[in-house]
Amino acid sequence: MSNSKVVYEGWMVRYGRRKIGRSFMHMRYFVLESRLLAYYKRKPQDNVVPIKTLVIDGNCRVEDRGLKTQHGHMVYVLSIYNKKDKYNRITMAAFNIQEALIWKEKIESVIDQHQESLVANGNKYHYFEYKSGMDSGRNASSSDQESQYSAAEDEEDSRPNLMRRTTFGNGPPESILDWTQENSTLACQNTNNQAFSRKHWRLLQCQNGLRIFEELLEVDFLPKSCSRAMKAEGIVEASCEEIFELVMSMDGTRSEWDCSFQDGSLVEEVDGHTAILYHRLQLDWFPTFVWPRDLCYVRYWRRNDDGSYVVLFCSREHENCGPQPGYVRAHIESGGFNISPLKPRNGRPRSQVQHLMQIDLKGWGVGYVSSFQQHCLLQMLNSVAGLREYFAQSDERTAPPRIPVMVNMTSCSVSTKKSQKINLTSVHNRSQSLENAAKMMDEYSDEDEDFQIPEEEAYAIEQETRRIEAFEEEPVVEIDLSCFLGNLRRDDNENSRDCWKISDGNNFKLRSKRFCYDKSKMPGGKPLMDLVAVDWFKDTKRMDHVARRLGCAAQVASQKGHFCLVFNLQVPGSTNYSMVFYFVTKELAAGSLLQRFVDGDDEFRNSRMKLIPSVPKGSWIVRQSVGSTPCLLGKAVDCNYIRGANYLEVDVDIGSSTVANGVLGLVVGVITSLVVDMAFLVQANTTDELPERLIGAVRVSHLELKSAIVPKLELDPEP
Repeated sequence: MSNSKVVYEGWMVRYGRRKIGRSFMHMRYFVLESRLLAYYKRKPQDNVVPIKTLVIDGNCRVEDRGLKTQHGHMVYVLSIYNKKDKYNRITMAAFNIQEALIWKEKIESVIDQHQESLVANGNKYHYFEYKSGMDSGRNASSSDQESQYSAAEDEEDSRPNLMRRTTFGNGPPESILDWTQENSTLACQNTNNQAFSRKHWRLLQCQNGLRIFEELLEVDFLPKSCSRAMKAEGIVEASCEEIFELVMSMDGTRSEWDCSFQDGSLVEEVDGHTAILYHRLQLDWFPTFVWPRDLCYVRYWRRNDDGSYVVLFCSREHENCGPQPGYVRAHIESGGFNISPLKPRNGRPRSQVQHLMQIDLKGWGVGYVSSFQQHCLLQMLNSVAGLREYFAQSDERTAPPRIPVMVNMTSCSVSTKKSQKINLTSVHNRSQSLENAAKMMDEYSDEDEDFQIPEEEAYAIEQETRRIEAFEEEPVVEIDLSCFLGNLRRDDNENSRDCWKISDGNNFKLRSKRFCYDKSKMPGGKPLMDLVAVDWFKDTKRMDHVARRLGCAAQVASQKGHFCLVFNLQVPGSTNYSMVFYFVTKELAAGSLLQRFVDGDDEFRNSRMKLIPSVPKGSWIVRQSVGSTPCLLGKAVDCNYIRGANYLEVDVDIGSSTVANGVLGLVVGVITSLVVDMAFLVQANTTDELPERLIGAVRVSHLELKSAIVPKLELDPEP
């Protein structure tokens, strides 16, 4: 590898198409440096030559090619190329959309840095505007062939700003009404190919925590046989990406949240954002007398600049998806999902989900029984409540969900003009499809590009996990805590006040050994050090280097040959307060991340010292203000490090941050009614540092300001 700074790296899918037309997928290790993007067969060591490289400069683009299906497995594809050499590109893909978006953001940030440096140096630079297919009419993404750009694009190079709109494939098909844009001026400008009427809604009912709306006015261009459009709105505690990946699924997992789903399949993949799907409905309205319904429709999706996702439906006839025996083919006039991000609550992501459907279920039931249409429509819209409950009961999600598995029930190519019957089979479960996809990727690997699974790293992960479990189970020599004293008392009773106790480490989520690959986290487990004492001080001035105080826990630990890590949380005000935590261990493990932190420089310490706060008991506004998001203390507030013979003290000046000081002012006012948990740890960034381990965790209950004492920090004179 080069000596250039590594910006981001990790395992991704190498996606492409051979000269004979067959696409392939291989696992490759991608490395993004400040001027270069390269990929390797395995994690590179010194002087390893990459398989392929691409120089990154201000002329590069990151093109979103959407979702691609390979052997039933869907991946999110990005294509990176230089505007001056469009045919030299690297195409990469991810099994989950979060990882693909991270790579897209990292590469674009490197491109921006090159552009800014050129502008700062006064050099002439050619800017470009990255337009979507929907906005410009050009195909800006989703093609297995090299994209072609019109000559007009070169005329835009002089524009003074750079825009990277998320590409929308070829744009929505003309037959699809984009109901999510109905109130925007953009929608009014895109009505050349479709009739458009602004919808007016009235609240019909509230059901299962959802608001159900009905279209208030009929629109002239829709068939009279169709019922009014209806939509459901609800809040789901999950990220937009997680919800989007479930909404896009057509395998067995969909039945876990969509009660109207029986099975489904992929008929044809038009491009990365558009597909033709077959869908069987599971409706419970007198199934003995009413024939089941099925659908053949086009599905288009896009990701907007604000992080929201739009999924649109509209029925479409397809020669490979004719009428099926025993089923009535229903017709979707307009439908889909609109998934928008909301502000997190209690540290959890939230999204607003809108599900609209305007459908003609066909058959005799619609004409003779008016309740049939509405009952079935409400059953389909109730999937929003299913999404909410699915995530509410999946609190221990550790890895981002993979992009859904699809079963392609027919070939996309048609050899003759005659309609071909398709043999519809049941959808395989997710694990079976993943296994088959892996086998196919291996089967079609090129000789020089074998499908490489980092087995040595997987083995190392397994061994490390076993080592940690063995470490936690083996007997540990206990430290005698009776010799350590602090002025704030310890009390393990849940209802006690003005005291502290050791908090359960499993209440905190830390980075697992596989965090670099799948962002997974695990319970904190047993800490590395013992919390032996807590001091609660006050004074007219700020109290620094409290570990020098004679008789304190740090001095006692030093006399016994132990090592002590001291955290001094300094609270400014007319009266200055300090809460001091003393963590003790017999010795630091040589070469460990904690030992590197203790003996490292201040820059390294500031980049790694992490605090995870939590307020299990307190007012809503305080819990919202404090949150539970991990915080790198050295980057949020000023930290001063004092290295003693057998201790390290970290003085944390909370008043150095305006934001932290504002939150602190709110907390201090109601501190007697609060129960606060805090976990201290050193952040792990690389695979050899993972998994993360707690230094220690503490719970402080109903603290009283009047219980703080004035410390004697001057050294006592020798007798």
